[in-house]
Amino acid sequence: MDAKPFVKWAGGKRQLLKFLIEKTPLKFNDYFEPFLGGGALFFELSNKKLIKKCYLNDSNQVLIEAYKTIKRKPKELINELKSEKYKNERGAFLKVREEEPKDAVKATARFIYLNKTSFNGLYRVNSKGKFNVPFGKYNNPKILDEKNILAVSEALNKDEIMSNDFEKAVENATKGDLVYFDPPYYPISKTSSFTNYTAKDFTEEDQKRLFKCFEALDKQGCFVMLSNSYTPFIEDLYKKYNIDIVMASRMINCKSAGRGKIKEVIITNY
Repeated sequence: MDAKPFVKWAGGKRQLLKFLIEKTPLKFNDYFEPFLGGGALFFELSNKKLIKKCYLNDSNQVLIEAYKTIKRKPKELINELKSEKYKNERGAFLKVREEEPKDAVKATARFIYLNKTSFNGLYRVNSKGKFNVPFGKYNNPKILDEKNILAVSEALNKDEIMSNDFEKAVENATKGDLVYFDPPYYPISKTSSFTNYTAKDFTEEDQKRLFKCFEALDKQGCFVMLSNSYTPFIEDLYKKYNIDIVMASRMINCKSAGRGKIKEVIITNY
C-alpha cells in the first residue's frame, strides 16, 4: 500500500501534487523538506521510489514526535488507537483534549485522535501551546487507519526526522539535492493569516529570511522549490526566479470565507 498523510493539515499539498510532481527534477540526490506538515509531496516521491536519502523537519514538535513514533513503534500506536477512550463523542474528545501524556505512543495517539475529530481538521494552539480546537461532530471519522500507519512507518524507515528552524534543517544540503519549502503562507489579507500551528507565528521577517535561505541554496547548486500565496509581496521577493500560478482549494480554515479556490504560487530556481 502507498503511504499517504496520516493527519489533515492546514495548507496540505495533496491537491497540488500533480503540479508539484511536474515541477520536480527527474533526478536529484538527497531530499530536504524543512516545513513537513502533512508530508504529501514526500509520501508521493517516496511511493514513486524517487527518494534516496531524506531529511524531514517541522517546527511543530508534537507533529514531529508523531512521525518519529510511527517510524519506531507503529504496532504499539495501532494498539493504543484501538482503545475505547478514542470515541467519536464530544465527552471523550474533551477528556482526551485535556490530557498531556508523557509517553510517546499515547501522545501520538492523542494527536491523531484530536486531528481526526476536531472541528475542520484544524491543529491550533493558544499562546501557551495548548490545543484549543472544538469538537468537529463528524459522522464517522477514520481515527485508526492501520494499513496507512504501517505504510507510513515503512516510508520513514531510512529518513532523518527533526524539529529545528528551517535554516538549520537545510544546512547539510549540497549541489544536486532537492529542497522543497512549504512555509506558513504569507497572508493574502490582514484578516486571513493562519500561522499558529505552533505558539510562535511565522512573520514577514521570517519570509524574508526564508528568501535569503532559498537564494543561498540556489548559489550552492541545489534544486529549490517553494510554495506560497499569490501576493505582490511574494512575487516581488522571488521575482528573479520562476513563478508558476496555480489554483488551489483551501478547505481547512477557521472561517468559511477563507475556503474555496484561491491562487497560489510554485517557485523554482530551475
